[in-house]
Amino acid sequence: MVWTASVLTIFPSMFPGPLGTSLAGRALESGLWRLNAIDIRSFATDKHQSVDDQPFGGGAGMVMRPDIVDAALGSALAQASPGTPAIYLTPRGRMLDQARVKRLAAGPGVVVLCGRFEGVDQRVIEAREIEEISLGDFVLSGGEPAAIALLDACVRLLPGVMGADESLAEESFESGLLEYPHYTRPQSWCGRAVPETLISGHHANIAAWRRAEAERITRERRPDLWARYAKSH
Repeated sequence: MVWTASVLTIFPSMFPGPLGTSLAGRALESGLWRLNAIDIRSFATDKHQSVDDQPFGGGAGMVMRPDIVDAALGSALAQASPGTPAIYLTPRGRMLDQARVKRLAAGPGVVVLCGRFEGVDQRVIEAREIEEISLGDFVLSGGEPAAIALLDACVRLLPGVMGADESLAEESFESGLLEYPHYTRPQSWCGRAVPETLISGHHANIAAWRRAEAERITRERRPDLWARYAKSH
């Protein structure tokens, strides 16, 4: 079974986009995963292919209609493997983290709904029990950039996509910490030298330095992560 992502959007030309390059692109060409970009407008019932309407209660902007979104979702889910989750990317969703990405990558794939305008009618979200996910406390013009980020995070974890498993094990969030700093040649650059420990050849000392730096950076930059890490260690 190939991990499959179906993306519901009114801008299918935005896909694969960046997902067609680098690791994700090579994996897509190699058949390690599949991508279906589904045009929501193709499920519209009028000659203008309208997918939105004015919000009840008034207010600025338009809202994506539940009947049209539901038809698109129904079609995508009918073609997806059993157990494939439906996800709606929205600032009001639960914050995405690496643990959720891992669970998604371990499953059969995802069906991702990309909202536009003021969002999607709440009734279809509830009726389809769509999981609402946020990438952070900011607003994008639509769900497509967020979908690309979500899929990239999942695809790189699929078997055969990354060249070295150890690189995954040492990344940010894998141990509950942010990743330590990296250095390469030249050894001295603009008056800045590589830390002596990293050129010592002493593997235990290097490992200890990297752990200490990861802890320091996490403590300074992400007190929330540090609090959880400190509580569990």
